[in-house]
Amino acid sequence: MTRKLAWIFDLDDTLHQATGHIFPHLNRSMTEYIMRHLDLEEAAASALRQRYWHAYGATLLGLMRHHDVDPHHFLWHTHQFPDLERTVVADAGLRHCLRRLAGRKILFSNSPAHYAQAVLDVLGIGDLFDAVYTIESTRFQPKPMAGGFRALLHRERLQAERSVLVEDSLPNLVTARRLGMKTVWITRDSRHPPWLDLKLSSVLALPRAVARVNG
Repeated sequence: MTRKLAWIFDLDDTLHQATGHIFPHLNRSMTEYIMRHLDLEEAAASALRQRYWHAYGATLLGLMRHHDVDPHHFLWHTHQFPDLERTVVADAGLRHCLRRLAGRKILFSNSPAHYAQAVLDVLGIGDLFDAVYTIESTRFQPKPMAGGFRALLHRERLQAERSVLVEDSLPNLVTARRLGMKTVWITRDSRHPPWLDLKLSSVLALPRAVARVNG
């Protein structure tokens, strides 16, 4: 009998659409934080934010390494959404989609815990996850760093080859693949790397495609 897969889901731009509202708000909040705490003009702060994001996978890591920024303070002040219910955009049928997937479901996000839980509450799917891993859970080792992946697999006693990362970020999927995990890319990008197990335009299509991952 085939063992069930463990489904490891990213949050932003995987389970809901973050590009239109969430990410622009976060970018503004992070830039403002850098301006305030590093005493920089807006253009310089924005450039630094982007440079650290490209170099480390998360702006926070660069600020911790080079400016001794308190990560908890940064995450709390940059991830405030007073009107989150109107900001989160998700496809109808998300809960039904996740319930159709057999096996454990784990959230793995670079976002802080208070934000991830708030989004799950808005989406109405928090009870469907067996565990939630955020940037704090991995001791601030964001995806695509391998350390966070290894910590999750170890703590949840998962075999990499029976675990599936469902994710919109290709660099994060590259790390998962190198660790032996199965990979599902949620994207409308025209590329299709040969090592991918599956590429879908929406997570809603996942239940119909399970056989292509579980082969």
